[in-house]
Amino acid sequence: MAEEDSSDVLTFMPLGAGQEVGRSCHYLQFKGKRIMLDCGIHPGMHGVDALPFVDAVDIEDLDLLLVTHFHLDHCGALPWLLEKTAFRGRCFMTHATKSIYRMLIGDFIKIAKYGSGSESRILYTEEDLERSMNKIEVIDFHEQKDVNGIKFWPYVAGHVLGACMFMIEIAGVRILYTGDFSRLEDRHLCAAELPNITPDVLICESTYGTQMHESREIREKRFTSTVHEIVARGGRCLIPAFALGRAQELLLILDEYWEQHPELNDIPVYYASALAKKCMAVYQTFVSGMNKKIQRQIATSNPFVFKHVSYLKTFVSGMNKKIQRQIATSNPFVFKHVSYLKSIDHFDDVGPCVVLASPGMLQPGLSRELFETWCTDSKNGCIVAGYCVEGTLAKHILSEPEEIVALNGQKLPMRLQQTSTFIRALKPPHLVLVHGEINEMNRLKAAIIRQYEDEPDFKIEVHNPRNTEALTLHFRGQKTAKVVGQLAINPPADNDIISGILVRRNFNYHLLHPNDLNTYTELSNSRLTQRESLYYDGSLALLIHNLKQLTSELTVNEQKDVKDPTVAPSHVIQIFDGEITVNFHSNTHVIIIDWTSNPVNDMYADAVVSAVLHAQTNPVPEKSLPQIEDSTEELKIKAMQGALHDICGQNARVKFEEGIITAEVDGKTAKIDVNTMNISCTDPNLQHLVTSVCQKLNATLTPIP
Repeated sequence: MAEEDSSDVLTFMPLGAGQEVGRSCHYLQFKGKRIMLDCGIHPGMHGVDALPFVDAVDIEDLDLLLVTHFHLDHCGALPWLLEKTAFRGRCFMTHATKSIYRMLIGDFIKIAKYGSGSESRILYTEEDLERSMNKIEVIDFHEQKDVNGIKFWPYVAGHVLGACMFMIEIAGVRILYTGDFSRLEDRHLCAAELPNITPDVLICESTYGTQMHESREIREKRFTSTVHEIVARGGRCLIPAFALGRAQELLLILDEYWEQHPELNDIPVYYASALAKKCMAVYQTFVSGMNKKIQRQIATSNPFVFKHVSYLKTFVSGMNKKIQRQIATSNPFVFKHVSYLKSIDHFDDVGPCVVLASPGMLQPGLSRELFETWCTDSKNGCIVAGYCVEGTLAKHILSEPEEIVALNGQKLPMRLQQTSTFIRALKPPHLVLVHGEINEMNRLKAAIIRQYEDEPDFKIEVHNPRNTEALTLHFRGQKTAKVVGQLAINPPADNDIISGILVRRNFNYHLLHPNDLNTYTELSNSRLTQRESLYYDGSLALLIHNLKQLTSELTVNEQKDVKDPTVAPSHVIQIFDGEITVNFHSNTHVIIIDWTSNPVNDMYADAVVSAVLHAQTNPVPEKSLPQIEDSTEELKIKAMQGALHDICGQNARVKFEEGIITAEVDGKTAKIDVNTMNISCTDPNLQHLVTSVCQKLNATLTPIP
C-alpha cells in the first residue's frame, strides 16, 4: 500500500463503454486511491452479459463510486454492484439523479420480470433496489467532498435532469469525467458548464464521433415537418423515446407546434409511459436544474403537469432561464394537446395520431408493440429521435431493412419512412475517449490530433482504450511541506536547518514541533520510560570507574534506608546530564537503569549497560583502581571546609548539607551558599573573615574560561 501511495502512475481502465456504447463503467487508480465512474448495463444485451467487466478489478478495494446520471447505461448495474458484490466504498450522485434512479430501476425490474422469459436475465430484485438506496449519498452541484483524500465536485452536464460531470482531484492531479453531456441549451435544460480550471486528464464521451450537430432550430423544424407530413397523409407517427430526458423535450416541441397549427388540433398526441408519469413530480421538484425560460414559466404554472394529470408543484431553480421566466406566467408543461396513454389497451387506434412511447430503442415494451402493429402500413412513420446502440431494433431499422422479426418470431415487412469545442476550451494534456463505437471513436481521435498538430504551444495525447485495457499515465507532483505552529513563529533565515516532525495527512504535508501534534493532528504526545535491571556484585568504586570511561560528568548520591539503618545504603548515579539514572543496590547486587526513551537516550543506555557488564565480567581489586578524582565543585567544597577549620580553630564545627556550608564558632554562625557564594552571618567580624577566605578559594579553584 505504501508503494502504491507514492506511485506517480495513474491507471485508467474502461470496464464498459471502451470502444463501445453502453454499460459505462470505468476504473481509476492513483496514489493508492481507487474510484469507479458510473456502473451501467448494455441496453442491447441481457442478464450478466449486460454487466460491465467488474471482475477485472478488486471491487472490495474501491474507495468511491461516482454516478453521473440516471440512464440505464450509466446506473443500471448499480443495485447489483451495491448488493451482490463485496463493494464497501461510498457512492455519490446528485439529488435529482437519485430520485429518478429509484423509479427508473424499479420500472426496469418489472420489465425484466415480465418479458425476460428466463430467471437468469434478472440481475436484482425490488428489495435489492430499496437496500441500495440507503447506500447512495447525494451531492449538490459545485459542492466539494473529500473521501479518504479524494476531492471531487460536480458540474452541470445538461443532457438530462440531474446529469453532472465530476471533477476529481488526487494529490494535486485533476481528472474531469464528463459522462454524457450537452453543450447546447435545449427547451428545458441548461447547457453543460465549462469548468474554470484545466484538468490534467479529460475523460470524455465520444458517442457521435466527428458528426457535426445542427442547430436546435434546424433539428426541431425537420422533426415537426416530418411529424406533420406523416399525420397529414393519415398515418400514425411513432416516436420511441426514453421515458425521461428527451421525451420531455419532444413534448414541449409538439405542444408548441400543435398550438401554432390549429388544423392539427383534432389529431391526438399521446404520451405513453407509466414511468414518466411517476417521475414528473421529480421534474417539478428539481426545476433548479433546468433553464431560465422553464424557471420563469413555472412561477405561475408548471410545464411538467399534463392536462389530465395533476402533479405536485415545488422548486424551479434547476431549469434553464427561459423556462423559469415562462413559469412566471404559464406552465409550459401543462400540455394542452398531449394526453397520457396508460397502456395499449386504453388506446383507440383509429385515424392519424402521434404517440411518444418508451423504451427509446424499441426494446420490449409499448413502443415495440406499437411499432410491430404499425410498421406494415406505408402511411405510418417512426421517428428515431435519439442515439441507438448496436443490437437494438431502433438501430436495425435505421439501415432500412425490408423486414423485421417481431417478438413472437414472426417476420414483418418494413414499409416505414458538440465535443470538439469543449475539448478546445479545456485543453487537457491527456484526453481519454469513452462511450463511443470504435469507428466513430477512431475518427474523432484522428480529427483531434490533426486539429492540434500545428499548435506548438499545446500538446495533447488522445487515448481510446478497449474494455479492461489499462491505460497508464505518469504524473510527478512536487511535494511541499507547510511549516505550522511554533516553528512558524520565527521564520528561518536562508540555509537554516529546521527540525520538526513531518506529518502527512492524505496528500498534504506539515512540519511542526512535537508539542503541536495535539493541535494540528489527531496524534498525541506520549513519553516512554524504560527500565533495565542487571545483576552486579562488584564494588561501587569499580562501577564508577567504568562509567567514567563514558563521561566524566556524573554525580553520586547516597540514599540510606530510613526504616532499617542497618541495611547498606544504595547509591544513585546521574550520568549524561541526568538523562540516565543508575540505581546501585549493593545489598541485593542489583543495578536498575532508568531513562526516558528517545534515539539518543537509548544509545546512552546501551553504553551504560555495556559499562556495567564490563565491570561485572572484568573485576579489578579496588586498590588497583586509579584514584577517583573529585569534580571541581567537590574540590571547592572540601577546600572551603578545610580552610574554615584552619582559621576558626579545632573547636569550630563545619558541615555541608544541601549546598550550604555552615560554620559555628563560639556560638556565632556563618552560612555559605556554594552555588551563589552568598554569605550570611550574625557577627560582622566573622562574616568579614569568612568572606575573605571564600573569595580567595573561589578565585583560585574556578577554571579560567
